[in-house]
Amino acid sequence: MRYFLDTEFNGFGGDLLSLALVPEYGDREFYVVLPLPQAVEPWVERHVVPYLHSVPEGVDLSLDRIAAAHELAAYLATDRDPLIVADWPEDIALFCRLLLIGATDIVDVASLGFEFRRTPGFSTARNSRVPHNALHDARALRDFVLEGEDR
Repeated sequence: MRYFLDTEFNGFGGDLLSLALVPEYGDREFYVVLPLPQAVEPWVERHVVPYLHSVPEGVDLSLDRIAAAHELAAYLATDRDPLIVADWPEDIALFCRLLLIGATDIVDVASLGFEFRRTPGFSTARNSRVPHNALHDARALRDFVLEGEDR
C-alpha cells in the first residue's frame, strides 16, 4: 500500500520535529512529534511549533527518537510491501534517518519503497486544514495525488 509522508523539521537541514504517514486506504494514520531541540529556528517557532499538537485524540506526543522509530516500524510491520510517497526529498531523508537507532543498527523494518513526486503548483501549506502540521499536510498530499489519478 502507499503511505503519504510529510515531515516538519527545524529549518533547512535541521532536526526532525514531526512525521506523519497517511495510508492510501483506511484511516490508520501514523503521527509522531519528537522533543524540540534547544534552539528552534525563528520561522519554525512561528509557523510550525504552534501546530505540532493539532492532532486527533489518543496520539502519544511524548516519544523520544528511538521510541518513535520503533513505533514507526510497528506501524509498517503489517504491510509486506509499503511504498512511501513524498513531494519533498528531505521528507524521505528524514524518514530514513528516523529508522536509524544506532551507528550500525536500524529498527526492524522489511523492504521499503520510496516514490518522490514532483507536484508543481501544489502546496501542502495552501491545501492543508492545518498548514505546517505533518499529519494534516500528509492528508492534503494524499488527497491531491488520488484526485489527480482519478482524472
